[in-house]
Amino acid sequence: MEDTRKHIEVCFTPGEYEYFKNEYEIVVVIDVLRATSAICSAFNNGVSALIPVPTVEEAREYQAKGYLVGAERKGQIVEGFDFGNSPYSYMKEELKGKEVVLSTTNGTKAINIAKDADTVVIGALSNLDALCAWLIEQDKNVLCLCSGWQDKFNLEDTICAGAIMEQLIATGKYTSDEDSSIAAKYLYLSAKDNYMGYLKSSSHRRRLKNLNLNEDIKYCLTPNQTDVIPILKNGKLVKI
Repeated sequence: MEDTRKHIEVCFTPGEYEYFKNEYEIVVVIDVLRATSAICSAFNNGVSALIPVPTVEEAREYQAKGYLVGAERKGQIVEGFDFGNSPYSYMKEELKGKEVVLSTTNGTKAINIAKDADTVVIGALSNLDALCAWLIEQDKNVLCLCSGWQDKFNLEDTICAGAIMEQLIATGKYTSDEDSSIAAKYLYLSAKDNYMGYLKSSSHRRRLKNLNLNEDIKYCLTPNQTDVIPILKNGKLVKI
């Protein structure tokens, strides 16, 4: 009997996307610490659209046109910009109803790499259940694209991808073949009862902790704080 289930797979880094692209109708871009968590936070706070740009130069061009622009490199706000990629930066009253521009070390690069897929949505632990419910309704092949850290594997994005995968597989409508997906699932199962503890020694958590960004870390590792699902339309992220 033919297996009609859809596929859900995990790609560990943007550098490996080439091996997966064109096989999946939906790509979920994940950058838990902190870009995709910040993007979900922005839409939860009423931002009307968010324009992701891969380079600081493009961010400056938007700034020159009068846009509010966030830019982050290596965990810190790039000098001369309004904010970085802290989820708390996007909870401010003055951002409601505005179009905001964002450029980050890893997340916006991954969005840019995936932009030609049929559908690109933003995933984080903060919108986990809402995103999974929406993905299940779509009944399409899904690729979780982890942003990683400068094209290297990272734990928190992979764990988030494993969490998404676990929910989709549990419906019986999805299957998965790749070893990367199986690894993501088992990492998630090891971490799910205590993300903070499990990720204590992760490289990016240490990086952020050294920058005194513990509140950001807590926010980003707390599931289901919002039910927003940002989607890429004509180069801009908007709310589904």
